[in-house]
Amino acid sequence: MDTFWKGKNAIVTGAASGIGLALAAGLAERGARVWAADIDAAGAERAAASLGSNAHPVTLDVRDAAAFRELVERVARDAGTIDVLFNNAGILHAGEVHEFEKEQCDRIIDVNIRGVVNGTLAAYPLMVRQRSGHIVNTASLAGLAPAPLLSTYAMTKHAVVGLSTSLRYEAERYGVRVSAICPAGVETPLLDEGAASGSHPGRWQPDVRNYLTLAAGPLCTVDKVAREALRGVERNRALIIIPARARLTALAYRLVPGLVGAFGRQVIAKVIGDNRGDAS
Repeated sequence: MDTFWKGKNAIVTGAASGIGLALAAGLAERGARVWAADIDAAGAERAAASLGSNAHPVTLDVRDAAAFRELVERVARDAGTIDVLFNNAGILHAGEVHEFEKEQCDRIIDVNIRGVVNGTLAAYPLMVRQRSGHIVNTASLAGLAPAPLLSTYAMTKHAVVGLSTSLRYEAERYGVRVSAICPAGVETPLLDEGAASGSHPGRWQPDVRNYLTLAAGPLCTVDKVAREALRGVERNRALIIIPARARLTALAYRLVPGLVGAFGRQVIAKVIGDNRGDAS
């Protein structure tokens, strides 16, 4: 597998930081050509500069279907093929749903679901014509099991898992692969920046980092997630669940959902009680 990535062309969205930057770095280190895309133009430039001559910065809002299609067509035209698309860009909202505004829900749907759909609709037809390619969508353990206090985020990640696992069976007829990365808690800037994204002053939000640690154990590093994700892509795994304890959680929810639910209720009670002085 040492030469698996050498010479391949890959687009990574959300590549300015976090998992996206770690994926882009891992790809560049393995000899792939990487288009590091992010809505943060300066961040994309910094990321590409740090990755060497095999990386190219791209400014992209994944909510813009036309811009996504233009990027895919340009890369395919300039590089000859697109071997892998990492639909990785995403945002996070935390808190109780009854306190959310419609605008918050619209935004997380637009970025986390429509962004993945836009990338898929841009790249998949091209890959079908190539009779090769791999679409890799960043989902979450929250797309495989309940994630209270992250309900809208979990909603979007369940959608990503559903698209990925279903499209996988269609795509294999054309030589195209589809996978979903499903990490548990990850130490990423998303925990600081995304949790408050679009929030309104005075609305309570949990400490997401603390909540995820209580619910899923110590947070993974982005480097660990990227390393295991790239290994999973090499092996063409449908669901790349990271780390091992997350696989146990997903299995437990399938087999004994009541047990997982009971644990989840305890975590919610503690987080709400600690932060609001109210365990109700």
